[in-house]
Amino acid sequence: MKKREFIVQDLLSKIYQEEYADGKLPNQRDLATSYGVSRFTIQQAIKSLEEIGIVRVVQGSGIFVHEKWVKNPLIFNSLTRTPYDRIESRVLKLEKRVADYEERRLFQLAENEEVWYFERIRIVNYKIEQLEHSILPVKLFPEVTKEVVEHSIQRFVEKQGYKISHYISNYTPVTLTKEQSELLRTKRGTPAMQIKNRALLDDGRVFESSDILAIDYSVTYIRPFDRIIHQSRID
Repeated sequence: MKKREFIVQDLLSKIYQEEYADGKLPNQRDLATSYGVSRFTIQQAIKSLEEIGIVRVVQGSGIFVHEKWVKNPLIFNSLTRTPYDRIESRVLKLEKRVADYEERRLFQLAENEEVWYFERIRIVNYKIEQLEHSILPVKLFPEVTKEVVEHSIQRFVEKQGYKISHYISNYTPVTLTKEQSELLRTKRGTPAMQIKNRALLDDGRVFESSDILAIDYSVTYIRPFDRIIHQSRID
């Protein structure tokens, strides 16, 4: 594990253990001394914590913990920890077509109703990292453009007046086919993570189904220990 990642995880551990009771981390010089690294390494670690929303840096005042995030489970991965201005989407395909049987069941569509289908490459920090195939029901989103697909689907959905409730995600390790590796500009057989998402609105309707292939994928979970669920698995 790189020094920066170790420091990020160690600081997260200390933050969640409420080691910084006043909600303020030591200054960068003290952190560098404590971890035996350069201030640059500390700056990079703090920047990572800023990007996932755990801390905020106030110039001249210090590094402060965002309390509201610490009180909730936290999940972040190599894409969600990156600010939107460093993520680019390149559209490979966007088309409207009649929904098949499975899509009609998923989105509760009548026969001959249509869906939007799009493919896009996600570029993170100037590096291709994801290949995404997604479907949206036309009855919820009559107009989807290339510009929409090039940006945030979540932001587009909420701008239409809908409220996103949650995502159901499934993770499966896979290896890339020749076609997939060419699109992701890597070697055939490269290990990747397949992420299948089902996205729901607050009224329970599914508004998107996506299938994502991610390379160089990493994810961190921070969640409270649920004793009741743990005990039920033992019993």
